[in-house]
Formats: sequence, C-alpha cells, structure tokens
Amino acid sequence: MPRDKTESRERIVAAAKEEFLNCGFENASMRRIAAGAGMTVSGLYKHFPSKEDMFAHLVQPILDSFYELYRRKEQEEHDAIAEIGAAAAFLNEDAVFAMEFVYDHFDEFKLLVCCSKGTRYEDYAHKLTEMEEESSLKHIEALRMRGDCVPDFDRREFHLLVSSNVEAVLQPIRHDFDREAALHYAKTINTFFSKGWKWLCGME
Repeated sequence: MPRDKTESRERIVAAAKEEFLNCGFENASMRRIAAGAGMTVSGLYKHFPSKEDMFAHLVQPILDSFYELYRRKEQEEHDAIAEIGAAAAFLNEDAVFAMEFVYDHFDEFKLLVCCSKGTRYEDYAHKLTEMEEESSLKHIEALRMRGDCVPDFDRREFHLLVSSNVEAVLQPIRHDFDREAALHYAKTINTFFSKGWKWLCGME
C-alpha cells in the first residue's frame, strides 16, 4: 500500500517557509530545508522538482486569491462609477482593504516582497502596479464615458504616482509593522493619496 506523503510534504513546506523567510530565496539551502524536514535532499525532490517550485507552492495560492479579490473589487467600483460617477472611486478605503488581506497572510507577502529575488515573483510590485494602473485608467475612461470632465494628464507621471501608491502599501511589510500599526498607516495612505487622485480627476 502506498505510503501517505502528506505528513512529509507538510514538514517540507514548514521548513522551506522558515528557510526562505530567514535567508531569502537566493541564499536558501536545500540541505537546511532537508534537515529541517527530517529527510535527505534527494527526498525533497520526490515532492518538489526544484527550490523555486517550493517557493511557488508557498506564495501562488495567496496570489491567486488576492488577484481574484482584486478583480471583484475592481468590478464593484466600476459598476458604482457607472451609476453615481466619480464619487464612487473614493467610497472604499482601498489601502485598508489591501492591508487587511496582506496581514491575514503576512508570511506569504513577506516572502513575496522581501525574499523573492531570483524567482519569477521578484517583479511582484511591478505586476501590482500594472494592475492598478490598468484598473485606474479603466475607471477614468468610465467617468469620461459618463460625460464627467477628467483632465488630461501625463501618462509617465501617472505611472510614477501609481507606483508610489503601491509601494506605500508594501512598506509596512518591509518594516515589520504589526497589524494595528499597518492598518493605521493604511488609513493615512488613503487620506494622503485620495486628495491627490481627486485633484488629478478634476474633483478638487
């Protein structure tokens, strides 16, 4: 009868997470992961083809959940804009919403933001910026379709502003804020950036 590999896999995942958090992906040692899991290095490869597959196993499910949630919130905001206009873009505390999700899965986001160099996830912040820029431009176009006057703006400046907004949300992870401090900071981000976005959209 085949041996249940679930327990071994769980030990590997726990040891891999600890190693990646402590050392980052590039400096993580398969030998130390194997020792932490109580098996040989060759035993690791029976569960994961590579070190990066281990890393992906830790972060990809959370990323998928975040992207799904992001798209759902994006659609809700888009529908609200179509109904009531520009005010809908500022009804939700987006930074607080994002920060709550991050701190529900803090270790995984710590891996993404601080430990992913050398993996396909190291441009994670850039991907988030692209998503946020695409979403914001879609909302602006929806406002213009309604007949609302949104002034023209320099797309390069717009990209840099979105990048700054995304980076602001990621900073508490890099600085190991506790949840309470991070959520307080998220409210500050909302207040700080919403004034600028309102001005850019001709609402101030």
